[in-house]
Amino acid sequence: MEADAVAALAQRIDASFDHACEILLATRGRVIVTGMGKSGHIARKIAATLASTGTPAHFVHPGEASHGDMGMITSEDSVIALSNSGKVPEVVTLLPLLKRLGTPVISMTGDPTSPLAQASDAHLNTGVETEACPLDLAPTSSTTTALVMGDALAIALLEARGFTAEDFAFSHPGGTLGKKLLLKVEDVMRGDNQVPRVAPQTPLAEALLEISAKGLGMTTVVDEAGHLDGIFTDGDLRRAIDARIDINATAISELMSRGPKTVTPGMLAAEALRIMEENRITSLVVLDGSAVVGVVHLMSLLQAGIA
Repeated sequence: MEADAVAALAQRIDASFDHACEILLATRGRVIVTGMGKSGHIARKIAATLASTGTPAHFVHPGEASHGDMGMITSEDSVIALSNSGKVPEVVTLLPLLKRLGTPVISMTGDPTSPLAQASDAHLNTGVETEACPLDLAPTSSTTTALVMGDALAIALLEARGFTAEDFAFSHPGGTLGKKLLLKVEDVMRGDNQVPRVAPQTPLAEALLEISAKGLGMTTVVDEAGHLDGIFTDGDLRRAIDARIDINATAISELMSRGPKTVTPGMLAAEALRIMEENRITSLVVLDGSAVVGVVHLMSLLQAGIA
């Protein structure tokens, strides 16, 4: 029943929806979302979704607005008011005050003839034929349609504003999504003296000491100018052992892997993780031009919350 109610909303994306979007895009202040009871819970979610997708918004409880919180609303704001009946007193009481301020009102109701709908600058019909509740009483289908309509507004505004993934990450810096979108390789790589480096002529035995000291399970092989010649990894070591190589006499250049996968400092850490996953490797050399400036390891990405 709820799914049917949501599907029916597609026919209601009309001129009123366009007008509501125009009002919100033109808002110089904030979008105030309000509602009582279950509608209030949905209103809080809509305000949070708007705020996280580029439309500054917050929730104001209509009961508290009548006792001082009306001062939170200005003429530069716009209001989205939710009420399935469109008659809830706490919300209807605010309408004359909002009109006096000149604050545009967008309503979401299930009754286009209700006082709230009639007094609104734009009305979005979120009405349902019946609630999913067996008694047809508890707000179920009606709250779902209001939430979906709110999401539709938020996404329409997001697209109209040209809101980007980086903008989204700015609003979510502490979450995994934000980290994936904001963290760069240079933020998580090992640099300077933490980078394992050996010269091409270094005997394997000495290279193993460097690998052990730096704790990354690999070493870069660099020339005198610091440019990358290759890398030597645990996998190369296993092959060397199988071939019964003399670790004291064999130069690392004879055993290293040439043309390894590399990344740059400014690349997104999430992209580095993708390269590791696709190639089934645990570390990448970080190059600035052809010079080795760091190594990014899978463990560093895990610790940063990227994976």
